[in-house]
Amino acid sequence: MPAEDDLLAVVRLLVDDPRAVSVKKVPGDGEWLLEVDVAPDDRGKVIGRRGRTIESLRSLAAAREPEDGRSYEVELLDD
Repeated sequence: MPAEDDLLAVVRLLVDDPRAVSVKKVPGDGEWLLEVDVAPDDRGKVIGRRGRTIESLRSLAAAREPEDGRSYEVELLDD
């Protein structure tokens, strides 16, 4: 399963409106940027207290690096 699909599945479990979640994979030099978009009311749930949830999502993406041979960066989009 691609990294963006893994991230999409996890984020959908965290939010109240899972249909509004999208993850876009943007290529870069030796890394991928995974842009996460959620409903405005769900942004706090994805960020978490003191940013712990978003940091955990970044760790999840980083765990894919040895398998995929590229690094991943996770970014939560602003509306």
